[in-house]
Amino acid sequence: MSVPTHFELNTGASIPAVGLGTWQAKPGEVSKAVVHALKCGYRHLDCALIYQNEREIGEAIKQSSVPREEIFITSKLWNAHQPNVAEGLEQTLKDLQTDYLDLYLIHWPVRLVPNETSPLLPTNPDGTRAVDRSWDQQNTWRQMEELYKAGKVKAIGVSNWSIPYLEHLEKTWTVVPAVNQVELHPYCPQQKLKKWCKDRGILLEAYCPLGSTSSPLLRDLEVASLAEKYKVSLATILISYQVNRGCIVLPKSVTPSRIKENLKVIFITREDMELLEGMAAHGKQQRVNTPLWGHDLGFDDWYGPGNKNPQN
Repeated sequence: MSVPTHFELNTGASIPAVGLGTWQAKPGEVSKAVVHALKCGYRHLDCALIYQNEREIGEAIKQSSVPREEIFITSKLWNAHQPNVAEGLEQTLKDLQTDYLDLYLIHWPVRLVPNETSPLLPTNPDGTRAVDRSWDQQNTWRQMEELYKAGKVKAIGVSNWSIPYLEHLEKTWTVVPAVNQVELHPYCPQQKLKKWCKDRGILLEAYCPLGSTSSPLLRDLEVASLAEKYKVSLATILISYQVNRGCIVLPKSVTPSRIKENLKVIFITREDMELLEGMAAHGKQQRVNTPLWGHDLGFDDWYGPGNKNPQN
């Protein structure tokens, strides 16, 4: 049995099933990683203004000699730019040295208010993030729609959005998001969110598909048994899991051998997929990326079992 190499967005555009994640890729490392990835056959790069490495990625794309039109480039609007989406996009286009994006996402359904502490990650006097809880995300999406209709971006979507937040957006959207990029792995499969999005033609993209550097996922005995069965690495099982369930997957690495290996996707049987899909429900549910925004963003497991905010 074969697995898809591409998925179709609700715009009709084709998006590669596997993309290179560039989060936490340090200066100097990200350029080499992107050049190597493109040489290995990647044609999908996942970027963001807040990663603060887009200028280097832009240089790497130019250095690779791969034509721009052959590369699917995603970037994300940062929280501090939500009142002026066009300004955030302009900075990204300038840094990536391109005149359009294939996909532009709202990075978080959170507006940050820049102040003297930082233009990107401002804090309040008590050390908490300077979040504007009164900001209506419908205002941000309206601006995203304007950029899409003007042709500045070929598709628009969201990232880290829960069902309640999407339901609020749905009341006024005129363009349905093409993608919702969220944390996805066997310990955080987000099945309800996946179904909600699928019913509306929204594809899920998986970040942190391997968990994190300290995640128990890469030591999990059930995943290890599948890796042994299919004669592949644990990472290949975790990456393939997402593609087999119809999700785009964004593994991140700056190690040349792993970058190449992460492009490998295998077919997984229904029985083995059921095992992977059931791991969270059998006591392994956990997230690895929960920034301190001061609230749970509508996710009922944001703070773990019971979802109790430790800041309250």
